Amino acid sequence: MTDRGLTYHLHAIQKQEVCWPFMGLSVKRLESGVALVTLSEDASRNAFSRTSIAAISETFTNLLEDESCKAIVLTGTGKFFCTGADIDEFANAIDDGTIGNLVSDLTSVLHPLELKLRRDPTVFVAAMNGAAAGGGLGLALCADYRVCVPKTKMAASFFSLGLSPDGGTTWLLPRLVGYQRARKFFFNNEVWSAEQALEYGAADEIVQPDELLERAIEIASNWGSWSKMSRQGTKQLLDASSTTFMETQLEFEKALITASSLTPDFAEGVSAFLEKREPVFGRSLEEE
Repeated sequence: MTDRGLTYHLHAIQKQEVCWPFMGLSVKRLESGVALVTLSEDASRNAFSRTSIAAISETFTNLLEDESCKAIVLTGTGKFFCTGADIDEFANAIDDGTIGNLVSDLTSVLHPLELKLRRDPTVFVAAMNGAAAGGGLGLALCADYRVCVPKTKMAASFFSLGLSPDGGTTWLLPRLVGYQRARKFFFNNEVWSAEQALEYGAADEIVQPDELLERAIEIASNWGSWSKMSRQGTKQLLDASSTTFMETQLEFEKALITASSLTPDFAEGVSAFLEKREPVFGRSLEEE
């Protein structure tokens, strides 16, 4: 696949792989500044135990703090993208009276991670190979872009367990599909197909399974190639726009575009425009 004159082939751009054998989490660093994070089949099915959610959070945090990582692609394995917590662990915690502590501990890791992903300049793409549910759905909705396959499904599943939603789903989903559709999704305990998610706005596109990673990496590479201030400022401005008055939003825009104008990337953008060429952002970081 190509865009802006670039071609991406997964097998040709792998730099390094790091694995967490105890939970099946692997990270591949790609030449394009993209990190591909893959959950194993077992981890995709039950990603949010105390141990695994800590590993996921640590992995993402390390990537977000790495200036050379411009974008992250998250995918699962098999039938599941990420289905949230381990129900067997819930049952055991109910039996021994520690369920409140368990739920609090899990959300105390997942929620700060999602805030980091929304505020950070690093582009986050969900390559949804299968079903997303519960907190796993929240992680998918937290992404800047969602690529699905025909068998992808989205389910909240909280009502089936007698729970209220978490994982940021009540904040993220209404902004994508509208408040009443989100309300019906939760109260009807709906399961959306890939086609429904695309129609409603919860998914951005549907591709065939053998095209999923290539397409997700293509989007991540292209979006990650823009300047750091463009990426970070736009993400923050868009999230703020639905909860602020226009006067406040305009002041926020003024502050961020002024800060952007003082960066080497802005000088590069102006030069590229005048020289009629594509800009190459972030070169000052690479040179350092």
